[in-house]
Amino acid sequence: MAIRLEDKKQIVSEVNQAANSALSAVLADYRGVTVSDLTELRKTARENKVYLRVVRNTLLKKAVVDTDFECISEALVGPTILAFSEEDPGAAARVLKDFAKGNKEFEIKALSIGGKLMDASQIDVLATLPTHDQALSLLMSVMLAPVTKLARTLIEVPSKVTRGVAAVRDQKREAA
Repeated sequence: MAIRLEDKKQIVSEVNQAANSALSAVLADYRGVTVSDLTELRKTARENKVYLRVVRNTLLKKAVVDTDFECISEALVGPTILAFSEEDPGAAARVLKDFAKGNKEFEIKALSIGGKLMDASQIDVLATLPTHDQALSLLMSVMLAPVTKLARTLIEVPSKVTRGVAAVRDQKREAA
């Protein structure tokens, strides 16, 4: 079905705005996936704040010009579904990787982060990146560990003295 020029401009503008605010992008081939499965994928993507769109390759190439994702142009072959992570760099990778596990026809083609195009085999690297909350909790645990260890050490000294005095008291009671 032919798309009017105004609609094409609107699609290019919308995808360009999403690309400018995105942290990472994942491209996949969706041939053979049912409409109901794609609807479920879209629902999951919305829940994880992932921008998901099926876009013609020619329009997508124009939309990513002068963005960090200009490098994905060389991977645009065949039917493509595009996922941009808006808040968490690994969100799109996690959503599409989980979807690909249950759908053998769904194939991840490429991904991009920081202006670099990466092979689909690198999806695990991107998908295992911690979320913002997880990264903060890891940082806080690293910062808290030395303080906790110091507090335990300081508490241990009087505890040892107390246990030693109690042991001496018990020995004197047994001797008496």
